Amino acid sequence: MSSENTTQDQDFSEVARPGQSRTDPAELGSRLQKWLRTKLPADADPQVTDVQVPAANGMSNETVLFDALWNEDGQQRHHYLVARIAPAPTGVPIFPSYNIAQQFDVIKTVGEHSPVPVPRVYWSEPSPEALGGEFFVMERVDGLVPPDVMPYNFGSWVSEGSDEDRRRLQDASVRVLADLHAIPEPAQLFPSLRDDLGSGAVTADAALRAHVDGQRRYYEWVVESGPRVPLIERALDWLDAHWPSVTGPAVLCWGDSRVGNVIYRDFEPAAVLDWEMAALGPREIDLGWMIFQHRFFEDLAGVAGLPGLPGFLRREDVVAKYREISGHEAADLDFYTLYAALRHAIIMFRVQSRAVAFGQAPAPEDPNDMILHRKTVEEMLDGTYWDRVNGQGVA
Repeated sequence: MSSENTTQDQDFSEVARPGQSRTDPAELGSRLQKWLRTKLPADADPQVTDVQVPAANGMSNETVLFDALWNEDGQQRHHYLVARIAPAPTGVPIFPSYNIAQQFDVIKTVGEHSPVPVPRVYWSEPSPEALGGEFFVMERVDGLVPPDVMPYNFGSWVSEGSDEDRRRLQDASVRVLADLHAIPEPAQLFPSLRDDLGSGAVTADAALRAHVDGQRRYYEWVVESGPRVPLIERALDWLDAHWPSVTGPAVLCWGDSRVGNVIYRDFEPAAVLDWEMAALGPREIDLGWMIFQHRFFEDLAGVAGLPGLPGFLRREDVVAKYREISGHEAADLDFYTLYAALRHAIIMFRVQSRAVAFGQAPAPEDPNDMILHRKTVEEMLDGTYWDRVNGQGVA
């Protein structure tokens, strides 16, 4: 984030959530109803109603909410459902590919092998014929999600809660990570996440190297038709020069481990969402991402002249709670929070590239300015960020 940004010259909502194509709800309902007939018994007589395409749709998969009624055991039953649809390539998607079947399998397996609350998944559809892209269907879970637009620390049900409420939400969210990381033999349970890791045991170090290599490929894909980004390349070089000592087996990493991907009830997780970034790796990948994602919003709040939530999801508190629950002492958090900031920088560059492609923003002279948290990355690389935030470096 450039230090020159102000609330007057930066539209946070536009940058955070670029425009996407929308499909007519009535047409979607007709298509879903026709598709459901192929998935249910002949006498189910499915009916689809109340189709909604949320305005605050995701930056990757598109979301469709709908109700469905069908006959089961001689009774008509009501189901509240969600379809997550891979975006069309013509929409300049955030990621090069969307493995919908993998997301479906990860959610299903997490639900079967851990106490982590995930929605029930119904079907995965590999054909784009029904909705214009592959998709999966899961149950709709009621509750509240910490908003991204505007960020939850700008003013929301999270900031309006008490300190005790936020601490309960924070600790329960850290427990989600500990419970995920405790899933036994993840390399065997989640074979689609192995990629180039071979068929044997997967170490955390090998998984981290594969993860970083994947980010390098993602960066090359993002810049293949546009300018390269010196700050991102400097951060990639920094990773090589500061590689941590990683021991032990790889765990299942949620990948997009932030509170904005959780549905809460009474400040407790009711459903953990958004699994397209799931991977095998060291635990600190998830811890670093959770810590950084809150810091990203805190830095935006500072630019906007807002108080934010400086006592929420502090690095030392997240690490301490994780140690209390899991017994694992998180290490090298400077590396993993910078890695999170780097990953987010590549995503934000892609988001801004979409905005430029859609005519929503001009291309700046300096490609580094397309990274909203440019200043944060620069300070992390210089070793001054956590000193500024905390007064003293921690963890």
